[in-house]
Amino acid sequence: MFVTAEGAPGSGTPLDTIADPTLWAVTIGAIVALFVLDFLITRRPHKVVMKEAIGWSIFYIALPLTFGVWVWLEHGGETGLQYYTGYIVEKSLSVDNLFVFLLLLTAFAVPPEYQQRVLLIGIAGALVLRAIFIALGAQLIASFSWAFLLFGAVLLVTAVKVFRDASDQEQKEIDIGEMRVVKLMRRVWPVESQYHGTKLSVKVDGRRAITPMALVIVAILTTDVVFAIDSVPAVYGITADPYLVFVTNAFALLGLRALYFVVAGALASLAHLGYGLAVILAFIGVKLVLHWAHGIWPQVPEVPTLPSLIFVVGVLLTVTATSLYARRRDARRLTRPEMPASRD
Repeated sequence: MFVTAEGAPGSGTPLDTIADPTLWAVTIGAIVALFVLDFLITRRPHKVVMKEAIGWSIFYIALPLTFGVWVWLEHGGETGLQYYTGYIVEKSLSVDNLFVFLLLLTAFAVPPEYQQRVLLIGIAGALVLRAIFIALGAQLIASFSWAFLLFGAVLLVTAVKVFRDASDQEQKEIDIGEMRVVKLMRRVWPVESQYHGTKLSVKVDGRRAITPMALVIVAILTTDVVFAIDSVPAVYGITADPYLVFVTNAFALLGLRALYFVVAGALASLAHLGYGLAVILAFIGVKLVLHWAHGIWPQVPEVPTLPSLIFVVGVLLTVTATSLYARRRDARRLTRPEMPASRD
């Protein structure tokens, strides 16, 4: 059964949602419980072994897939397709989050035993920011008919930027000394050079100083804002239901802590992922623009959910295959012995 949230009178689009207040409360309560569980797991710092990371990754993938079965059975195939398509889009974008997290953790030289605590705080911040953006997006859609056009334009601009970044073949590194947020924090507080466990500040010579742990957490939270601006319009291109937008974002983020330790070594192998994400973002941007235009000129076609799902999965499979092929080709070139120069 759909619950309708009416937009402003005379403008925008009424929002249909599968969630009533009870479902919202249960969902938010379950997500908070999962975060509490993760914080308890990371309460005692330790280096994450592969077996632990794989186990939790399987759990956090099985959970949204199972939830999708309930959505499908309870609310129909179209809603189920929207959920799964939105989840796949958000999960693929979250891998891009992981790459930036990897660069930041490396740049700040975060000890292995503290990395999962940093990741968890960054993920919690990302979820809060996305919840805010989702609420703002829902209000825009309900109040203004051009909201989809705005979201489409944001995604098209983002797609161009992601494509340019992917085309930059130079090794990407982060100079933490040049980060604006780091410069600002160093002006305001003294910064201790060493990590002190998971403490964010310590007393040094009678003065309170922040630790590198605080710097890296603030840096990750800053990048969370950028990712929220990209990812929320992307899933609104799949479904206008704020509840589905929220749960797909939440499920995509919840498993990032464990997934990081599984795929951190493999991220470098996905050299073409950026191109794939750029294509997906551009596709959803065009889809949003067509949806806006269809509301004004009914003869303008829209892109159904099933072709969208097939397209997104096809792009991800393609860039994964081409990335692995390129890596193997480069490996063969490195191991191939050089031919001696011929003598005339």
